Amino acid sequence: MSQFQTKAPKRMAPWALMLVACLWISVVVSALAVVSSTHQVRRDVNQLETLRREASHLQVEWGQYLLEESTWAAYSRIEGIANKELNMIAPTTEHVVMVPADD
Repeated sequence: MSQFQTKAPKRMAPWALMLVACLWISVVVSALAVVSSTHQVRRDVNQLETLRREASHLQVEWGQYLLEESTWAAYSRIEGIANKELNMIAPTTEHVVMVPADD
């Protein structure tokens, strides 16, 4: 019958309990740090993607402005406005006067 008797559990030394408690606290703090850094990375990636979308939109808008500028500055448009609104015409060779350069 002595082989089936249960032995009383040994008590842990106080320093071992402190060690286990410190290790447990370290694990919890480490887990919280991982959660915090993961959250920060996700927030930063989200902000990066938002800025990339905005940059893409601004690039498209810039292209549209360049196209509009080239349309407004087209020589045929300017010539048409000069002819129609200002009654201007291109000078003929009789109207061109050559000015000699002073050396």
